[in-house]
Parts: sequence; structure tokens; C-alpha cells
Amino acid sequence: MAKGSVTYSGGSGAGSGATPTPSDAAALASATPVSGLRTMFVAQLPKEGVDTLRLIAKGGPYPFSKDGVTFSNREGLLPKHKDGWYHEYTVITPGSSDRGARRIIAGDDGGRFYTDDHYASFREVLSGVSS
Repeated sequence: MAKGSVTYSGGSGAGSGATPTPSDAAALASATPVSGLRTMFVAQLPKEGVDTLRLIAKGGPYPFSKDGVTFSNREGLLPKHKDGWYHEYTVITPGSSDRGARRIIAGDDGGRFYTDDHYASFREVLSGVSS
């Protein structure tokens, strides 16, 4: 699907790109870290990152054919797991003519990781809601 034709619908009653409510954030990311990486909260993501988390929670549809493919963790920056544990999803970059550098990496244990520099660094995304 072409980037210009992508539309997102908000989840849990929140509008697209709206600051997530606590219940929305809790549905999008874990409250407890699964790694030793720096962390950030769902509400600190760019609005397109929140949109991507909502699509992951819904199971799609995703804007790019490569969304959902296995992320191999070749950089070794995420916790080590078996092949197929991680999947990558595009975070739309306004003004970019391609997928851009921003991604959410989703782990099978519910871990969510954000990169805005095409895998050079990651921050673990947490709900910001006490469990």
C-alpha cells in the first residue's frame, strides 16, 4: 500500500495519534521492562509510533508489506532469543519518500522496542501504567 493512502483508526476510544489513555497505553505495551535497555513510555512516542502500536495490537492491517516480518537482531542490541522471536513494524516518518528509519520491534513476550535511527539504538517502550 502506498504511504500516501495510509489511514489509521485509533484504538480504545482514542483518536488517531491522540495521547493514549492509561487503559490504551496498558493495551499497547508492558508495564514491566523485559530488557536492560533505556526505556520510554508509550506517551513519549511520536504519534505515528502510537498508531503503529495500535495496529500491532489489532493485528493490522499494516501500511507496508514488510511490516510484521521477522527481525533478526543482527545488531545484537535486543535481548537474545530464538530466531523468529522479534517482528518489525514501520513507524511512518512524515515527509519521507520511503519507510524511513523509525521502527517498532515487537517480541513474542510482549516487549516493544523503538528505534528512530534504523537499528543503531533502541529504547524499550513501556505503558507507563502500574501493573
